[in-house]
Amino acid sequence: MGKIKPHHKVKLIIGLIFKENQVYDKAKLALEELFGKIDFESQTIPFNHTDYYEKEFGKNLIRKFISFKKLISPEKISCIKCATNNIELNLSLNGLRRINIDPGYLDLAKLILVSTKDYKHRIYLTKGIFAEITLSYQNNTFQSWEWTYPDYSTQEYIGIFNRIRNIYIGQIKE
Repeated sequence: MGKIKPHHKVKLIIGLIFKENQVYDKAKLALEELFGKIDFESQTIPFNHTDYYEKEFGKNLIRKFISFKKLISPEKISCIKCATNNIELNLSLNGLRRINIDPGYLDLAKLILVSTKDYKHRIYLTKGIFAEITLSYQNNTFQSWEWTYPDYSTQEYIGIFNRIRNIYIGQIKE
């Protein structure tokens, strides 16, 4: 029998899809109030891998990724997803979201994303939240799976996650 021990802290990351910079700025401020100082913010990336959000947000969407200096316990990710859903609702207009906020975390071996949607490769956590291993770290970089979202499989995104992982390495060495 294995000995039960606490899990190591992980790096909170959040992907945001939006059209209007002022909505992003409001979301970013709300996220900082909840999770503390941001230690990484990606450049703006055109979000053109799917039209899934166009009915709600319109066309010409963009994405950014941020990560936070304070490491988290991975079991908190369900509550974090609930909190980001509330931010989305608070920033909605006329019943439509204006931003999509996708939290997850990474550690040395993987990138985990959470969702309210179940699927064959997702595991139920709690509070209506499911988790998936979106990327695994092998051969000095993140690698995708058959279920990985197409944009998360791009070298641009993988480069971002490798950079955030390097920040995390520095944090856990301290």
